[in-house]
Formats: sequence, structure tokens, C-alpha cells
Amino acid sequence: MKRRQLIINAGLSGLASTGVLAQSGPYPNRPVRLIVPFPAAGATDLFARVLSQKLGEKLGSSLVVENRPGAGGTIGSDQVAKAPADGYTLLLATSSTHTIGPNLNPKMPYDAVQDFVPICHVGNAPNIMLVPNNSPAKTLREWIDYARKNPGKLNYASSGNGTIVQLTAELFKAQAGVFLVHIPYKGTALAIPDLVSGKVDVLFDSLPTGLPHVRDGRLRALGVTSAKRTSMAPDLPAIAELLPGFESNTWFGLYGPKGLPADILAKVNTAANQALAEPDVKDKLGRLGIEPVGGSPQQFTQMLAGDYAKWKKIIAERKITAE
Repeated sequence: MKRRQLIINAGLSGLASTGVLAQSGPYPNRPVRLIVPFPAAGATDLFARVLSQKLGEKLGSSLVVENRPGAGGTIGSDQVAKAPADGYTLLLATSSTHTIGPNLNPKMPYDAVQDFVPICHVGNAPNIMLVPNNSPAKTLREWIDYARKNPGKLNYASSGNGTIVQLTAELFKAQAGVFLVHIPYKGTALAIPDLVSGKVDVLFDSLPTGLPHVRDGRLRALGVTSAKRTSMAPDLPAIAELLPGFESNTWFGLYGPKGLPADILAKVNTAANQALAEPDVKDKLGRLGIEPVGGSPQQFTQMLAGDYAKWKKIIAERKITAE
């Protein structure tokens, strides 16, 4: 009898150590960590702060935001990839960590597809196409025509090699059939004075930082990079209206480590969709230049595959590096 009890106890201990033994009470019964792989006060961190409170309320537990910056988001993402798949460590990832980064750096410490479970596509941040007020083009069609007639004479600014700003411009060049010279800056804010003066011909900047210059009359906006017009700038056409299929967003998504149980995946996804539907969350995200998205894990996975393939093609064809 004692031997039988020892065997049972050993078996239960083994189950607990492998995570098979159910935890006491339904998930979640303790605080959930939301890892942000970027510094505090950045766009991803601000998004996490907006989302975390409502998401915690919908889950029925507190969500603790932890910043784990470094190596372009790689350090924090890798921490989640290696965390227990129990739903208590989640990741707020972006295109730079899971679709652009892996194509620029094949030596990343994690596999962006195999080591994570996509939970929910929570937001998109489109860019705005800005040109100087003295540009001869008043519309997107006029600008493309002008660029085609002046190959190699126009330039574009970016926030650095391999950034979403450069990739957006290169995607635009490919679809519009224009040749522009790349001028990298250490951030788009540093490029604005040269854009205003006309030394730079075009910049694809984020909506929150670019739109105020348009409203102040310092720059002209020709379009947005979202697939459709955005409520954040309803008067601006989507570039896709002239270049079908054109789309470039910084996306934000919730992930868990591989092996995340299906019931926990479903619960977090449902809570995320409910949080994104809250009016105050929509309002706060809009001020950050982010459109709430939502949807199923399957829809998120499908989007990821398309985004990964798009940037892989552009990076390879244009020989883009992060250096």
C-alpha cells in the first residue's frame, strides 16, 4: 500500500513538473505578465499601457507590463519564447520583432513562427506620405508622374536602414515604378527640417508625428499607407486607391509561447477583442495613431504570413540590410 502511494505521488509530481497537472482554479488565478520588448514611453509601451488595464479586467486578473528592451525587440521576445506555456507570460510584439526583423537578421535567437502562438492582432499604425509644400505635385498621381519623369533626381528620407520607414518607401518604389535615392537619418524627426526646406522630396512618417506638420501648414500630405482610408485622417486617400494592394503598417500583436493550451488561447483572444471594443480604448489608441484591429488567432496568423512574405521579397530584391 505504501509502495502504491509512493508511485502515485511520484506520478503527480512528474505531471506537475511538466505542466500537465492542472493548476488550482481557473486561469488566470494570479497576475499575468505582458512583456514589452521595447523601452518605456515608446509606441509599443504606450499601447501596452492602454490595453493592459482593460485586458486585465476582461480576463479577471491584473496584467503587469514589463519592459524588456534591447536588440531591436529581440531580448524581450526571446524571453517569452522560452517562458512556460501557461498563459502567465504574454508578449506584445510588432512587425519589427516577427516579420521584418527575422528577414533582416537570420541569426535571431528565436524562430518567429515556430516558437510562438499568435493570439490576437490588436492594432495597426499606418504611415503618412509627406512632401514639401514647394513640391510641384499636389496629388499622389501627380507625384508619381513627376518621379517617373525624373528618375534618380528625387530622394526619400528614412529613420535608418531596415526600418519600417525605409521598407515602406522601397515598397512604394517597387509598386509605383519610380527610382528614388535613399537618405537615412537617425529618426524621422531629424528629417523634418530638410523635408520642410525641400532638401528631401518625400518621407513616410507615422501619423501622430507627421500629421501635425500638415495641419500647421508646414508640409503636404498625399496619402496614407493603410489598405483603406483611416478614420484618423479621413480626408486623405489610401495609396492603395492608386496602387492596388499597397499596404504598410506597423502592426501590434499578442503572442504566447509555443504550446499555449487552446482554452487559454481562446480566453485571452476573447478578452483582447472585448478590450479593443471599449470606446475609451479606441479613443486612446487613436491619439497614438493606432487603429484597433482584433479578430481570431487564425486571422492573425494569416496576416502574419502575408506580411512576412511581403517584407522578405522587398528585403531580398532591394538588398536591404540593417547596417
